[in-house]
Amino acid sequence: MKDIFILAIETSCDETSAAVVKNGREVLSNIISSQIEIHQRFGGVVPEIASRNHTMAIVNVIDQALKQADIVLDDIDAVAVTYGAGLVGALLVGVSAAKALSYMLNKPLIAVNHIRAHIAANYLESDLEPPFLGAVVSGGHTELVDIKDYTHYEILGSTLDDAAGEAFDKVARVLGLGYPGGPKIDKLAKEGKHSIEFFKTAKMISDEYAFSYSGLKTAVVNYIHNAKQRGEEINIPDICASFTYYALEPIVQKAFDAAKKLGYQNIALAGGVAANSYLRQRFEEMGTKHGIKVYIPKLEYCTDNAAMVASMGYYNYINNVGISDLTLNAVPSL
Repeated sequence: MKDIFILAIETSCDETSAAVVKNGREVLSNIISSQIEIHQRFGGVVPEIASRNHTMAIVNVIDQALKQADIVLDDIDAVAVTYGAGLVGALLVGVSAAKALSYMLNKPLIAVNHIRAHIAANYLESDLEPPFLGAVVSGGHTELVDIKDYTHYEILGSTLDDAAGEAFDKVARVLGLGYPGGPKIDKLAKEGKHSIEFFKTAKMISDEYAFSYSGLKTAVVNYIHNAKQRGEEINIPDICASFTYYALEPIVQKAFDAAKKLGYQNIALAGGVAANSYLRQRFEEMGTKHGIKVYIPKLEYCTDNAAMVASMGYYNYINNVGISDLTLNAVPSL
């Protein structure tokens, strides 16, 4: 069987990334140009600035990906690109570059869903195959997904308001930790204890697989506000540890409940928050306890990257899904 090489582009938010992946599993290159330092001064991602920086970085990033993979453009079988969800201006940079390459090379253009790509990060350098239970935990999404096969997904439940990653960033902002909030809360949580039972008052939704983070976020804000009014010292590590526990433990419990109900022996964690050390540890502990194999991407594949887009693009390609023409457009709310 002929090897298939996918060149992928990812520009959904504040990382400009290009990658070359062979047969959906073997990463030959994965170049990421991050804008974190640029956006830190604003306390979050500024869409217009993100778009302009993607425009400046995209050509060089693609060149680096090809060079690192030690291949030329003619070796590519198809071009995959994230077309949603994400920031519309940022997405358009990647989509435009991919369409130009597809036209120039006369090679197929493959549209990739960003969240499905996060799940596909677990295929990179692993033996994971569907069916399995996917737990997506990112800045914009928190959901449990029944992965029936490579291109057939069914959402079992999702957040009704804020996503987990979004809540982490908002709590970090209230604590004055800056952007990005997730890694900073993760670091401080290791120094504290989840001893603040006041956060327990925030209901995380009783529905079987649904989530809600607006109440928990408000509970943290109220706790800090009340403590300041009383002149009490705020223990930031304990707040981080308690928030982390109440934010992430429901995901752990519901994911394993869903996997057992579906009769699945594999669970895959995905999304930017999959880099959180507490979440990774708890999934591994529960996997051992229940005899379920847990797949967690390497840290570099948790955040936005083109290697995961290439993997999903490969499975779209061989299943004739998402093959697009030059009318492909960005879909920010995909």
